[in-house]
Amino acid sequence: MLGCVRIATVRQMAQVITQEESDGRSYVRRAMVELESLGLAETNGKDGKHKIWNLTPAGQKALADGNELPPRPKAGTGAKAVRAGFGPHGLAVTDTILAYTDTVLASREYLTDWQVEVNHAIKETGLSFNADAVLAVPTKTSEVRLFELDNGTMSQARLANEVWDYERYAGHRVWEGARGTIGGTYPFWQRHRYTRSTTFPRLHVVLAGKAEHLLDNRLQALTDAVQGITIAVWANTLPSLQRGEPWYEIGVDDPHERRSRYPEPAGR
Repeated sequence: MLGCVRIATVRQMAQVITQEESDGRSYVRRAMVELESLGLAETNGKDGKHKIWNLTPAGQKALADGNELPPRPKAGTGAKAVRAGFGPHGLAVTDTILAYTDTVLASREYLTDWQVEVNHAIKETGLSFNADAVLAVPTKTSEVRLFELDNGTMSQARLANEVWDYERYAGHRVWEGARGTIGGTYPFWQRHRYTRSTTFPRLHVVLAGKAEHLLDNRLQALTDAVQGITIAVWANTLPSLQRGEPWYEIGVDDPHERRSRYPEPAGR
């Protein structure tokens, strides 16, 4: 689990590895102490009274060597983020993943993998942003779900701009064809990122870190700010998601309108 989410508390890890209605925190706590003694895990901060755990570089290497996870050489351990004060955000991302898998994927679809802080970049335009989490949930039309979490630290304008970044990413097209031929254009994401998807993956925006009535206000403000966006966007608050309440659809996938908004690349 730490190899995927990078940081977590004992409570979060116990929620994953123990049976429903069971409390495995004592077991997990002993296991983490043992991993710490072996130099495979460490703690660099706390969330209230609870230690925040992460793998060490040796722990990540052990996972890769044991074929437990595919090697991710550029992935950080999470230690720097915790020491820099971003622990609460990372833990909220972990809570979001756990709540989504418990309430949404419980019986209908299956999670096969997840990653956090996944970079999406287009060198030609200079666009670059990190999705807080990407969950592999294969369906007939899309292979992943994208997640963006605001822990109450961003301005409403900045949050809306980050959501629009996903549309800018989805709208970029590239020209493809041999020199001297007519060729054609294709969505950048479909050739270079999500090659097994026929529609751009749905973006899930989760709001956390504030009182529920304030989160509801931010949700309404975000809905207004992204009106007319041409990718599928669902939004929710973390408390509502944890209770299994429905998502709000605030954006609809419209590849035809999206194509009209972004210039076609010139052929060679």
